[in-house]
Amino acid sequence: MLAKKKLVAFVATQQPKRAKRFYSDILGLRLVGESPFALEYNAGGTMLRVAVVQEAVIAPYTVLGWDVADIRKAVKGLKKKRVAFQRYPGMGQDDLGIWASPSGAKVAWFKDPDGNTLSLTEFSRK
Repeated sequence: MLAKKKLVAFVATQQPKRAKRFYSDILGLRLVGESPFALEYNAGGTMLRVAVVQEAVIAPYTVLGWDVADIRKAVKGLKKKRVAFQRYPGMGQDDLGIWASPSGAKVAWFKDPDGNTLSLTEFSRK
């Protein structure tokens, strides 16, 4: 029933001004709508609604991720914009915080201003 329908992604913010700077200026997403209820972005053809909430409940796992062709380049670009990448004990991440998964995918995690965990993944294209 929904297989051919467009997906809308959601993430919550208590701080819409900070979220707007982060998603627009740091991540470079195009803002397509703004209301007291949400910031709406075009994220590679998917609508991302950054919902304005009174209290954000932060998930202990990744809530949004991007498929990138060159993760090292993407991580370095975000680091230049002062994005801090997460390090997790026992993950064996490299100098940039990139983890090589058993499947061959490479993953790096970072947080938005509200503490939502976001990721970059360079999938193994075998």
